[in-house]
Amino acid sequence: MGRSGKLRSGSASKLKRWRKGHSSDSNPEGRRYRLAARGRLLAPRSENSNLTVDALKLHNELQSSGPLPAFRDVEGAQPCMEDDTNAETKTHRSSATFLSGLSDCTNLTFSKVQRLWESNSAAHKEICAVLAAVTEVIRAQGGTESETEYFGALMTTLEAVESPESMAAVAYLLNLVLKRVPGPVLIKKFSDTSKAFMGILSSQAYGSSTLALRWVLSCLATLLRRQNLVAWNYPVTMQVFHGLLSFTVHVKPKVRKAAQHGVCSILRGSEFLFGDGAPSLHPAASSAAKFCVQEIEKAGGAKEATTTLHVLTLLRDLLPCLPASSVKLCCETLLRVMNLSHVLVTACAMNAFHSLFAAQPPSSSLPAELNAQIITALYDYVPSVGDLQPLLAWLAVMERAHVNLAKLQWELCWAHLSRLFSVAMGSFLSPHTQVVSAAAQTLKVLLDECVAPHMAELGLVSSATPSGPAAHVCKMFRAVEEGLMYRFHAAWASVLQVLKAFFESCGCQCHPIMRKCLQSLADLRGSPHFPHTNLLDQAVGAAVATMGPEVVLQAVPLDIDGTEETLDFPRSWLLPVLRDHIHAAPLGFFCTYFLPLATTLKNRATDLAQAERHLEAKIYDTLQCQVWNLLPSFCTQPTDIVSSFKALARTLGMAISNRSDLRLIVCQALRRLINKGCQTDAERAEVGRFAKNFLPILFNAYSQQDAATESPVQRRSVLDTIRAYLTVTEPQMVCGFLEKAIEKLTSPENSEFTRLSMLDLVVAMAPYVDEKSLHSLYGIIQPSLQNKDHGIQKKAYRVLEEICASDRPACQNFVQSHLKDLQSTLLGSLPSASSPAKRPRLKCLLHVVKQFTAEHEDFVTALVPEVILCTKEVSVGARKNAYNLLVEIGHAFLRFGPAADDAMQRYLLVVYAGLTGSVTMMSCTVLALARLLFEFKEHISPAALEQLVQHICLMIGSRTRDVVKSALGFLKVALLLLDVELLGRHLQTMLEAIGGMSDDMRRHFRMKLRNLLSKLIRKFGFDPVRALLPDSYHKVLLNVRKAEARNRKRQALKRAAGSVEEDRPVRSKGESMEEVLADSDSEDESKQHDGKETKKALRQRAQAWLKEGEGDEPLNFLDPHVAHRVLGKDQGLNANCWRPLSIPLLGGKMKTRHA
Repeated sequence: MGRSGKLRSGSASKLKRWRKGHSSDSNPEGRRYRLAARGRLLAPRSENSNLTVDALKLHNELQSSGPLPAFRDVEGAQPCMEDDTNAETKTHRSSATFLSGLSDCTNLTFSKVQRLWESNSAAHKEICAVLAAVTEVIRAQGGTESETEYFGALMTTLEAVESPESMAAVAYLLNLVLKRVPGPVLIKKFSDTSKAFMGILSSQAYGSSTLALRWVLSCLATLLRRQNLVAWNYPVTMQVFHGLLSFTVHVKPKVRKAAQHGVCSILRGSEFLFGDGAPSLHPAASSAAKFCVQEIEKAGGAKEATTTLHVLTLLRDLLPCLPASSVKLCCETLLRVMNLSHVLVTACAMNAFHSLFAAQPPSSSLPAELNAQIITALYDYVPSVGDLQPLLAWLAVMERAHVNLAKLQWELCWAHLSRLFSVAMGSFLSPHTQVVSAAAQTLKVLLDECVAPHMAELGLVSSATPSGPAAHVCKMFRAVEEGLMYRFHAAWASVLQVLKAFFESCGCQCHPIMRKCLQSLADLRGSPHFPHTNLLDQAVGAAVATMGPEVVLQAVPLDIDGTEETLDFPRSWLLPVLRDHIHAAPLGFFCTYFLPLATTLKNRATDLAQAERHLEAKIYDTLQCQVWNLLPSFCTQPTDIVSSFKALARTLGMAISNRSDLRLIVCQALRRLINKGCQTDAERAEVGRFAKNFLPILFNAYSQQDAATESPVQRRSVLDTIRAYLTVTEPQMVCGFLEKAIEKLTSPENSEFTRLSMLDLVVAMAPYVDEKSLHSLYGIIQPSLQNKDHGIQKKAYRVLEEICASDRPACQNFVQSHLKDLQSTLLGSLPSASSPAKRPRLKCLLHVVKQFTAEHEDFVTALVPEVILCTKEVSVGARKNAYNLLVEIGHAFLRFGPAADDAMQRYLLVVYAGLTGSVTMMSCTVLALARLLFEFKEHISPAALEQLVQHICLMIGSRTRDVVKSALGFLKVALLLLDVELLGRHLQTMLEAIGGMSDDMRRHFRMKLRNLLSKLIRKFGFDPVRALLPDSYHKVLLNVRKAEARNRKRQALKRAAGSVEEDRPVRSKGESMEEVLADSDSEDESKQHDGKETKKALRQRAQAWLKEGEGDEPLNFLDPHVAHRVLGKDQGLNANCWRPLSIPLLGGKMKTRHA
């Protein structure tokens, strides 16, 4: 027998194969279907045939749609009706054509049955026929096709039918309808219904067909599940339940599975268990448990143990919903059958235990004492360390057992944990890595879920603790600590992970008993060729985080004091570990321990440098820098700011003033202390008390002439520290500092660098002063807004930006009171605004526009031309602010009212004026319109949208490439935003504009046009687009369609080969207009270069990148330090920030990046 295609797993062994040399033989031995067909051909035909012309026509219509796939049950567990092996296989496709009352059945319960009427299965055909007949009977009697009517009719039919196929069909339909029949009906008809079901079960129990059995069992389970609590007090109900239980050990697997599922659904999902005053457990739970125990005892120790396995499978689901006495009885039985040394029985019993503990049943089902007894008993069944699967199962069961016991009674759980830790540590000697990993994971879960939540109740734990929970913790840790012995060396990686979890869970309270372990870890770290240094550092780091650096250094000293004769420093690895893990530590410990050590090391380095021992001096200087690097970590949520900061403040101030090498570290520490350390008002007040000392030092460090030679990173760090310290400084003090800064700013004796530095300080202080100081500051910086010095002008706008953006009451009051003055000032300074000042100027206007009302509409209208032109500024920040300001002006027009559509129409008319300006203005206006469409598409009326599209289509016909490029970008945005119906109204206008482009424009924008046409074809189809474009575009359209087909085929092949990464993050399109346009450009480039990789492209190409100036300052190529901005590789920012230049550099193409 030949075969083709991919077969289901396990089916290959069932196929008949040709014998060698006989593959071409004909007339096979199996002729079952041929004989059946011949029998039907020669059989006498009925005189009254139902085959009419209308029936034949209906048959042909049904055949044209093809068969439907096999129907599956609503439960999803099994196919709803599968052909039995002995069922009739001779079916007629035309049988569905003669059904009436099926396709128009109005009861939604049978909606899924209607999908079966074209199936070839005889069982499916029988279901459809029965449903059609029952529906016709109900209609003939004037029924409403309710669930109750179907229930009665189907029960009558069930008692009348005799064939197994018809009985199975009726039972299946009953199974569907019983779930929706009202509960009182089922309760009232329970006796008759259950009697009918039990009769069928008794007659069909050992028959050849199991279809009827499966669905009758399901019906019986549904019937029992719908009974109320009172019904379960009657013997007949329990008798029916026992009948259902007897089928849970049936020889046929589908019948057995249906019975087991029904029993579990009754005990877990009966309706009365979810009402008010519901019992915690089902009344029949004890009976089910006794049945399971009796069946297991009846099976005894048989070699096959088939019945025992079936019952264990049932117990796996039943144990969590049994009462405590039954759980105890069942668990004792499980433990006894595990003595049979039957591998499958033991595995199923462990699975049942795991299900019991994982369900975390209430104490009414599993008391803490019983849980503990089961744990003790399971120690008699510990597998060998070389027995992989049983040991993994045992560890999983014990883990869940202890977690559940900790939930019930944690003190009792801790009493058993020490023994489990000892046994689990023995598993680390297993030759199987899976066992070692599972044991480590078990211990980590136990520490996290059983130990850590209750450690705070213990207090400090020491080795002298005689008994109680603390003693159990000591035993657990001693067991894990033994893992550092050499016999565990193969599993040291897992042991270190467990130690790390132990330190994290118990380090705060148990550090007295962990010091010896820390010493052992330090000795291991110092041993040569130790392979797990990273894991060991993480474990010690966890100890540092929980115990604190002082405790760890008492156990493992640094052994560095500046008087070493050799330069080995075996404990220097501790410094990076301390730096990465210290938090919530006392700041005073840094003052008393590390600060003197850093001073000693610095003096030693100075002495060695004077003695011209430069290598040794460099080593000690590096060590003292590493010690100082601990300071930011100590400033992360320190515990003693109020008491210890005053002892450290003077040293930090001197380090900022005198130690330029420490300035970055100290500034970082101060910022972290203010931002992350000061949690209370008292702590903020304590740090702010030293503002009068720190701020002058920081001002001098930033503004002194020597700072001009420092790196921008250091000056930026000092300025950020000033900003942070101003948040905890009194406003009166800030006003005093501002006055002094203004004096230096206006003094003609100061250099340009000093004036610029003072302006930076004024920008930082402006949001924190009172309204009076703001008024005087505004009067001073107002002339600077028209200063010809671009740097001063930019910083003056920065001052206004900070004032307008601040949410402090003084700044908000100032803006409100000076709104008209700000309006006239900003308009008056427009002609003299330089390019670097555009970004802060636009940001300032953005905040001012938010304050405007309808009376300021003229001022807002006057801003629009400037904002539109700024959309093509060199500075990325200026362009971004310009687009944001355009959007904010749109919101302002919406606020002005009266209606949203009218307000947006007025705004668009103002913007349309730019289309009559210069080429640059036209291009910028089109980009601005694209952004407005992106933001306000829901406020643009259809008439306004039509006018907008017509204006853009006119721009496509421009003879300037820049304008055409912007117009094509607008169309891409419109294609993404607008739906097909709305966009279809303007399709002809857009395509006529595209078709009217000149040949030169078409050649230049050929890739953009291909991309645009591709999107249009995807949205509207090929034929409409082709019909609206001239003949010169038809070849391009054909190429686009072929390319799309190739892409779809390529993607389908990749998916079929499994080469598409499922976890690759999908980039969302349309988050902003810039991303939409950038995405389109990237598609153009990818299509342009797709399939054109040459040998030159495959070679390593030397490329260089040029970083642009800080902020908005253009890069000065005459600067002697410009070579420092040449980068050898991409620094990881957005690729859209790069723009290639036409200057060759290092044999490649230069790219610039905006800072």
